[in-house]
Amino acid sequence: MAATDRSAVVIGASSGIGEAVARELAAEGYELGLTARRQEKLEELGDELPTKAYVARMDVTEPEAAREAFVDLVEAMNGADLVVVNAGIGRQNRDLDWEPERDTIDTNVRGFTALATAAMTHFEDQGHGHLVGISSVAAHAGDGTIPAYNASKAFVSNYLDGLRYRAHSRDADLTVTTIEPGFVDTKLAGGDFWKASTETAARQIVDAIEDGKRHAYITRRWRLVALAVDLMPDFALKRVFG
Repeated sequence: MAATDRSAVVIGASSGIGEAVARELAAEGYELGLTARRQEKLEELGDELPTKAYVARMDVTEPEAAREAFVDLVEAMNGADLVVVNAGIGRQNRDLDWEPERDTIDTNVRGFTALATAAMTHFEDQGHGHLVGISSVAAHAGDGTIPAYNASKAFVSNYLDGLRYRAHSRDADLTVTTIEPGFVDTKLAGGDFWKASTETAARQIVDAIEDGKRHAYITRRWRLVALAVDLMPDFALKRVFG
């Protein structure tokens, strides 16, 4: 049965996985807080959802302002039970130019950390909550063609582990879920192998949320790829990712 009294914030909800997750959560009955840089896209999405939606413009590359916007949004919603941090970028950078590396770190590391910590603070204050971070199978190895992206996703996965261990020691009902997608049909898709639609990805993400999972690969068979990469010797990694 769909939820009727739960609320969720989706950070990076204007397109791609974030938008699809917002739609799935609304179908499950969640009231939603929607954030992204493109407010008009959020308002269009909010109008289409079957549950109440709050909209807040947010640029995670401006972390202090983003944290303030998050606090204001959660207050307007009278609290949030779930926060999905989905904002992320990735650009190939074979020439190792500074700008793409800087922008990726600003979004995927600084921005992610700013909102993940804001969410955990909120959850600890209210005594319960569920943080979901969208990482990537790319977290399992470096890549010479897009180095900042893979490194930033390794940070996200490792940071979520740290927050999960911290949550274990807190006197609150806290859950932290790491999502590692493979190729999903978005602008960030790096290939067509086992590429999932955003709808399929979102359904599996929401299933992982509902099951309270610690970690989930999207789609599930990408776990095989992650395991293979983890077991690869260095000479093989150089050939694949060099």
